[in-house]
Amino acid sequence: MPAESMPEPGTPGEPGTSAPRRRAGGSRRKPRSTRSTRSKALLITAWTAAGIVVLGGTGAGYLYFKLNGNIKTVDINQALGTNRPLKADNGSENILVLGSDTRSGSNKELGGGTDDGSARSDTAMIVHIYEGHKKASVVSIPRDTLVPRPSCTDAKGVTHAAATGVMFNSAYSTGGAACAVKTVESMSGIRMDHYIEVDFSGFQKLIDDLGGVRVTTTKNIKDPDSHLNLTAGTHTLDGQQALGLVRTRHGVGDGSDLGRIQLQQAFIKALVNQVKHIGVLSSPTKLYDLADTATKTVTTDSDLGTVKNLASFANGLKGISSSNMNMVTMPVQYDSADANRVLVDKAKARLVWTALKNDRTIPKAATKGTATGAAKGVVSSG
Repeated sequence: MPAESMPEPGTPGEPGTSAPRRRAGGSRRKPRSTRSTRSKALLITAWTAAGIVVLGGTGAGYLYFKLNGNIKTVDINQALGTNRPLKADNGSENILVLGSDTRSGSNKELGGGTDDGSARSDTAMIVHIYEGHKKASVVSIPRDTLVPRPSCTDAKGVTHAAATGVMFNSAYSTGGAACAVKTVESMSGIRMDHYIEVDFSGFQKLIDDLGGVRVTTTKNIKDPDSHLNLTAGTHTLDGQQALGLVRTRHGVGDGSDLGRIQLQQAFIKALVNQVKHIGVLSSPTKLYDLADTATKTVTTDSDLGTVKNLASFANGLKGISSSNMNMVTMPVQYDSADANRVLVDKAKARLVWTALKNDRTIPKAATKGTATGAAKGVVSSG
């Protein structure tokens, strides 16, 4: 679990600051400062971890226990108690996937920034697995969304009072994984059945272990902040380049977090396509390297916190291809009082949450006319 920390001082809308909210000069969103912004990925661990189950038949039982010891867990159920939305009884599952942004160790080397002992959730996705596990909807939650945060108790047992008008990613930095889950459940009315967290240094190594990911870009992407420089065309991205792509917000589009989400969603589809076709199980050495990296990279809820359970869960996702993944961004509108923040479009968001509760497809009307970035179509599968 991350150390207890508060969001950086002086950021409008976050707790611990009295800075006034300014009026935007226009309707177009302005790029934010070059404060380090790291976004991680995402579903790779679920698909690659499915290979771990093969180890059960190799006679390498000691490897199982070694991998089992790699996994970090958090007991979400105990932390949140019974005051939660009811679990859906329709065969579906909901998973909150977070990319955590720490500034220590290898993460500091990759992303820079001051090691202040804090961690933030710069990527958040609700993954809804439909009954039958043949298709999924993924709802990205912009980190800059101003939301009401319920009261939360952190890993040290300290209770933090509820707050309104705070950035979504402050839930994680305030109270860790349990607070992030509680905030998502509060705003959606949907119970999260599982929790998976990935840090970005582990994400980079996973991509390298996979041999890179092939993508095609329709525009040049250059962003010194994320160490990315791609010309338009087809590329096989190594781990560092892939990390740069899912982090960048200034290299292409309008410089917004919404544009970065569009790049992330396109990359995930390319990643899922590649994992399903490269035959990761053909080499025992490759399998072990992937399993070792995957289990070191993730933090899960306690129900998924063993190799057996994680592999069983991931194995159930193997039938979901990228063509059966509907990826949307939670409906938001730009905040007229602050061009660097967005507000939930409550009416349209209700369409999303209602659809997921009833295990139905998210209607197109839910995202029509909502705020969006300018990076759609820039990245596709190579």
